[in-house]
Amino acid sequence: MPHTASLAEPPSDCTLCPRLVAFRQSNAAAEPAWYNGAVPSFAAPDPIRFLIVGLAPGLQGANKTGRPFTGDYAGDLLYPTLKEFEFAAGSYGARKDDALELRETMITNAVRCVPPANKPTAAEIKTCRTFLQERIRSLPQLRVILALGRVAHDSTLSALNQRRSAHPFGHAARHETDNGLVLYDSYHCSRYNTNTGRLTTEMFHAVFRAIRKELT
Repeated sequence: MPHTASLAEPPSDCTLCPRLVAFRQSNAAAEPAWYNGAVPSFAAPDPIRFLIVGLAPGLQGANKTGRPFTGDYAGDLLYPTLKEFEFAAGSYGARKDDALELRETMITNAVRCVPPANKPTAAEIKTCRTFLQERIRSLPQLRVILALGRVAHDSTLSALNQRRSAHPFGHAARHETDNGLVLYDSYHCSRYNTNTGRLTTEMFHAVFRAIRKELT
């Protein structure tokens, strides 16, 4: 079967993970105007050379707006950083119909549906990995992947058929994979990580600075 973008995006009403489906449906009952579905990747026009992999949609972020990292604190750090290093242009308004545009970049998640307490199970991560694997395969000009957090790091390595023991997670770590792609790590740009000082803006910018240099 050919590798196509359609195989990399689950339907918004994906039924593969019963717990996530039930949670999604309860959110839809409480907030029917929200997106409440498997969130699609957000991308620049081809060619895509840089892929960012997050954990999962936030309840009042991507689950509400239908676009990764849009409407929550993580996006307030991620999108200005993308603009700072010329991976995005326009205005970020924390909504799907703002004027923000990505450049040579795609943003996706290891798990496409919002999980309870922002914690997907191992089985849910594995199930959704088929979409991540196909997403990567569908990008012929991809050169660099950035994993935001350990879950994204581990799932990306599995999608690339790489041994986790050979590529331990670490903030700002750079990993060369057997298939020619370079994987960078960052602590997730969550409110918890920034509020506790685990991740500062400068630490986050340093990772993007290295990636921009990699892609120059």
